[in-house]
Amino acid sequence: MNLYPIRAIYMAEMARTRRTLLQSIVSPVISTSLYFVVFGAAIGSRISEIEGVSYGAFIVPGLIMLMLLTQSVSNASFGIFFPKFSGSIYEILSAPISYLEIVVGYVGAAASKSIILGLIILATSGFFVPLEIAHPVWMLTFLVLTAITFSLLGFIIGIWADGFDKLQLVPLLVITPLTFLGGSFYSIDMLPPFWQTVTLANPVVYLVSGFRWSFYGISDVSLGASVAMILLFLVGCLATIGWIFRTGYRLKP
Repeated sequence: MNLYPIRAIYMAEMARTRRTLLQSIVSPVISTSLYFVVFGAAIGSRISEIEGVSYGAFIVPGLIMLMLLTQSVSNASFGIFFPKFSGSIYEILSAPISYLEIVVGYVGAAASKSIILGLIILATSGFFVPLEIAHPVWMLTFLVLTAITFSLLGFIIGIWADGFDKLQLVPLLVITPLTFLGGSFYSIDMLPPFWQTVTLANPVVYLVSGFRWSFYGISDVSLGASVAMILLFLVGCLATIGWIFRTGYRLKP
């Protein structure tokens, strides 16, 4: 593997983040802070604790996961879509660069930005609620794996999209609703039995639950199920990207 093209793509993507710092970092942090204010005031006053954890602290992993999923998809999809839109993708494909190096460069940059943002939101949440991280290694593991997996998904979406409107289609109509309905702001044990069963079909439940377990040692599903789900998603995204480069789907004119 040649590290020079990976570094070139990675640094170019990170430089774009620095040029759009207000949109890339500041805006998501402000949005998350508003979630704390609104949910803490409107719902936190009615729900004091969930499984021994204050409601404000309980929603921290869900908020981080919400931003992590949406930002990973958005960063990676725009990162690969813009070269397609400008036509520079053909120069990259014709250069002596392997497909693996292209994916590592773009996905690595998108995942790095999402991880940095997640850590900033984690630090910001400490100003609103008292935090504890029972399993910091697992917390970082879930953070990194989720960022990489959904950056791979964003890479797929960026190749599939043939217009700027489609870039936001999946994050807005699929990722965000699944995250809201995936136990980000509540425990699925609070739902009636039928809806608990339905909710378990939502893959985001396993990500949020595993991430919350790393903070407080509580979860709606087992840790093994959470790890298995994210690894399954990761393998699925890698297989899809491999198929895209083998067939040239939406890459060849």
